[in-house]
Amino acid sequence: MTDASSLWMSGNEAIAMAAYEAGVKVASGYPGTPSTEIMENLSKYEGVYTEWAPNEKVGLEVAIGAAFAGVRALATMKHVGVNVAADPLFTVSYTGVRGGLVILTADDPEMHSSQNEQDNRNYAYAAKLPMLEPSDPAEAKEMLKEAFELSERLDTPVLFRITTRIAHVKGIVSKGEMLSSQAECGIEKSPAKFVMLPALARNRRKVVEERMGELKKIAENGEYNRIEEGDKKRGFITAGVAYLYVKEAFPEAAVLKLGMCWPLPENEIKAFAATVDELFVVEELDPFLEHHIKAMGVECRGKDCIPNQGELNTSIVRTSIEPDSAPELFPPAELPMRPPNMCAGCPHRGVFYNLSKMKDVFVSGDIGCYTLGFLPPLSAMDSCVCMGASVTIAHGMSKALGDAGKGKLISVIGDSTFMHTGINGLINSIYNDSSSVLVILDNRITAMTGQQNNPASGCNIKGEAAHAINIEKLCEAVGVKHVEVVNPHDIKACKEALKKALELDEYAVVISRAPCVLLPEIKNAVHNPYLTTTENCKGCGACVKLGCPAISWTPMTKEEAVSKGYKEKQKGFAVINGVQCNGCGQCFALCKFDAINRKGE
Repeated sequence: MTDASSLWMSGNEAIAMAAYEAGVKVASGYPGTPSTEIMENLSKYEGVYTEWAPNEKVGLEVAIGAAFAGVRALATMKHVGVNVAADPLFTVSYTGVRGGLVILTADDPEMHSSQNEQDNRNYAYAAKLPMLEPSDPAEAKEMLKEAFELSERLDTPVLFRITTRIAHVKGIVSKGEMLSSQAECGIEKSPAKFVMLPALARNRRKVVEERMGELKKIAENGEYNRIEEGDKKRGFITAGVAYLYVKEAFPEAAVLKLGMCWPLPENEIKAFAATVDELFVVEELDPFLEHHIKAMGVECRGKDCIPNQGELNTSIVRTSIEPDSAPELFPPAELPMRPPNMCAGCPHRGVFYNLSKMKDVFVSGDIGCYTLGFLPPLSAMDSCVCMGASVTIAHGMSKALGDAGKGKLISVIGDSTFMHTGINGLINSIYNDSSSVLVILDNRITAMTGQQNNPASGCNIKGEAAHAINIEKLCEAVGVKHVEVVNPHDIKACKEALKKALELDEYAVVISRAPCVLLPEIKNAVHNPYLTTTENCKGCGACVKLGCPAISWTPMTKEEAVSKGYKEKQKGFAVINGVQCNGCGQCFALCKFDAINRKGE
């Protein structure tokens, strides 16, 4: 039984409530799984300014500006977003803050929705910043509030690390008291602190080291770390969600739980290690704790038995340390497979279908739901590195290949990713006389992370009307002479636009514009679906090659084909699921046998 102040919340929801209770006044971030829901939920609280920034660097700089003005500020991003924000991150470690500043990094072990599974604890070490790491939603809520207090107490930004499991798992969270910044909101000129010219930065570098000394004292006093007594035969040092796995796998064992994973409490670690017969360090991804603990001269085990890839779970922790443990004691949940695929009626499919036919063209892809264009049957993407890299990789290849690359290089990027880091790549391509083609997939939204608005959408984070960047005018303003807008559902027009752009002896942009089918105004609209007249189907498979989940293939044996009135050589026929069909018409455009028509036509 819980009281009225207790709520059932995900980690992200709890963090949003914590930011509100902590007195955050400005929050900026870029949507990215698993961090997205923090900003979405925080935007619902009164008195907090929230925004979607074009990218994480911008988002962090906005939060820094707010902290310089004396208010508490939050910047949110997924783990790879910290790479984008690293430039201001390392310098704000030197400047410090006025109002509290917390930078939330949501790491993604197992790469559920990411291109890598980097361990951002390394950023705390490299940037000389404190990092806190909660183990569950309730702790995340309380610890975030403590992070703002710590930030102001020691004049430091604080890194706050969660992982996918903490972000999305649910738990009981209690409402708490409202806090406020210890600083006074207003302009306070302090150039010696905030202007990082070399001479001034050298002075602030000394402050950083003094601050790390104070943080080590805090780490030692048990403010964020605790020892849980237990069986001394085997002891564990752990943090984050790995702590829960340890407690489930070895409930009787002694545990040193670290809430501050940097800096580490060296004296406490050595004292704890001396009380147990064998010490294990359990952590996901890199041997971050293990490495630094061994550097202290403490003997321990870790990645010699525990995997350094993917997520851990109770079963993995138990069987890694006790291989003879019965795995069936901790059976993994069996879930039905859900193959990744673009939605039925997705506008991106028309572009990638045409690209799949261009066998001599190298397609440099980018980060978004359209990355699924690399999967069969489309198989129309040849590289994907990071946000915005499609544009610059195509440019680099054009310079490497010279004339041999003309007419053979296409980069593909979504509208939100273009706003994120694609614009600079475009400017570079024009400035340095590239000869590739850029396709901007403008579906009016940031679709992959759950329909968040971006500078080209025409709405802000709250859904209020906002200025929408005109993508074609932007391209023209930086020097693109050939800009063509095409409806990707028109397969033929899309093909002609791509072909025309490739034939030009200059840089060209094709904007594929059609709304995402998951936008409410599209998803909830009344559609007139296409259906298959199976007796007209010749089994050519053209519609099936679109890879649309609304279209299925029914195979037939020779005997079945004859019995159903088909030619003996026909191996099957296509069927459209009218419930799934969004009526985009791409399959209709490809059928040459009048086998696909709208319902009732």
